[in-house]
Amino acid sequence: MDVSVTLAVVSRPETTATVTRGAARLLTALGYAPLAEVTLPNGRRADLMAVGPKGEIFIVEVKSVIEDFRCDLKWAEYGPYCDAFAFAVGPEFPREILPDTCGLIVADGFGGAVLREAPVERLAGARRKALTLAFARLAALRAAGVETNAL
Repeated sequence: MDVSVTLAVVSRPETTATVTRGAARLLTALGYAPLAEVTLPNGRRADLMAVGPKGEIFIVEVKSVIEDFRCDLKWAEYGPYCDAFAFAVGPEFPREILPDTCGLIVADGFGGAVLREAPVERLAGARRKALTLAFARLAALRAAGVETNAL
């Protein structure tokens, strides 16, 4: 009996899309309303930004491969625009290279799990109000079919 094994090579964009989808499903299950690819007021683009049931703002940065993490340091500039920040990675990602000062989500295309809670640093009220209003407008524009990413 001849048994052949074929390895499927998954591209970086496919891995990113899969992890993003799973992390968004997890956020939804946790009571958050997520949006993908949100351009923040500082010009940086968050992979996922979500608003929780009490108005808390959570940003998730998706990392698909080691090189993506090592060469992309923009995530350090997300702090002023969220109460909590986490990385989302696939199950095979080497999690030990990620900083332990951030939350950690492991996700696949079906969902995810929080392996490390994201530390919370509350936004100032005025900043929260401005971000929440911009987030709501972005969500409404996207629901109306307007292609936009900017807050």
